[in-house]
Amino acid sequence: MSVDERHPSGPAVRAPARRGARRVPLFLFLPAGLALAFLVLPLLGLLVRAPWRTLLEHLAEPAILAALRLSLLTATLATAVCLVLGVPLAWLLARVEFRGRRLVRALVTVPLVLPPVVGGVALLLLFGRRGLIGSWLDETFGVTLPFTTAGVVVAEAFVAMPFLVIAVEGALRGADTRFEEAAATLGAGRWTTFRRVTLPLVAPGIAAGAVLCWARALGEFGATITFAGNFPGRTQTMPLAVYLALETDLDAAIVLSLVLLVVSVTILAALRDKWISSP
Repeated sequence: MSVDERHPSGPAVRAPARRGARRVPLFLFLPAGLALAFLVLPLLGLLVRAPWRTLLEHLAEPAILAALRLSLLTATLATAVCLVLGVPLAWLLARVEFRGRRLVRALVTVPLVLPPVVGGVALLLLFGRRGLIGSWLDETFGVTLPFTTAGVVVAEAFVAMPFLVIAVEGALRGADTRFEEAAATLGAGRWTTFRRVTLPLVAPGIAAGAVLCWARALGEFGATITFAGNFPGRTQTMPLAVYLALETDLDAAIVLSLVLLVVSVTILAALRDKWISSP
């Protein structure tokens, strides 16, 4: 069929041009290319400088393995904490009308824009031995969180939970509530409806939020070093190990950075369809 299609009772009508056939304006192409280069070239430099021949040897070093194991453990535990606490919070923000909901939502997203070091200081003032809650925990139960592995989990959960809450709240708002209404009509209780209907409906959103939460926890640095310190084998996660290795072993720092880069790119590629849709 030709481009020009004639209407039976009218003049020739030209089909609309394809989007890809449009010429890119030069005044947009140049800054877009510079922005892409600005974002990609540092990563390319990391790949070029990577010690590929000794990569496996560096990954097998005890210090790197310890940091890797600790990072995987604490990020997973922090994600579990975020799931237990964040999913109910997201449901509350999405489904319950109450005064101050906008303020609560704003407070939930504060860790996204708050400097991580400031978050670490806030956690220290709250959970430290002289903190608002930390002093009570120490005197009553003998529990101290700062400068411990548990403190790493707390710091990572603090900065990562907003990612989960936002993702799950968005999934809940986009879910069809008629299924929940039908379950309630059939006599299902609130807990049964939530467990058997709501959770399966928003399971993809929960999974996406959990993965983003885990990736953010894995890469957390500022709040961790401020609240939990940098003790090898106990609180030294991979980002902290990168920071320390920059002063003593550049190749080890590059190897650890590569691991974090691969994890980040893999997660973003896997979750691309969650926020980018084709026309």
